Amino acid sequence: MASDLFRFPSALQRDPAVEAWFAVPDGELRWLARPWFEQMRNCGPDVHELMHDHCPTACAGDAAFAYVGAYKAHVNVGFFHGAELDDPAGLLEGGGLRMRHVKLRWGQEANEAALSDLIAAAYRDIRARLAAESAA
Repeated sequence: MASDLFRFPSALQRDPAVEAWFAVPDGELRWLARPWFEQMRNCGPDVHELMHDHCPTACAGDAAFAYVGAYKAHVNVGFFHGAELDDPAGLLEGGGLRMRHVKLRWGQEANEAALSDLIAAAYRDIRARLAAESAA
């Protein structure tokens, strides 16, 4: 049986490449993304990270659950299994099979409580998926 988890065995507890990404001069949108990535880092003691597709990516162990990306005009806070997350505030965008993201822009107020809830839910979800996979 193939796993539906996106795994990164090279993920580290703290990846210097992630810090380097946030330290880019004139990376204002990266500054907007940083608190959300910090929240991902603080989800649990098993959170590891790495750069994937030029985005800081958070994993529970080696299983990816969320990422941040900074683009020209917005930041994405993305979720690898976002299509299955409960989103009562309607923040999630995207139409892919699994992934969803929340777009943040300078000058637009974010629903911080709802986004925090999504990050926590994504972490709980990946932990449940890992437990189910181990039990199988």
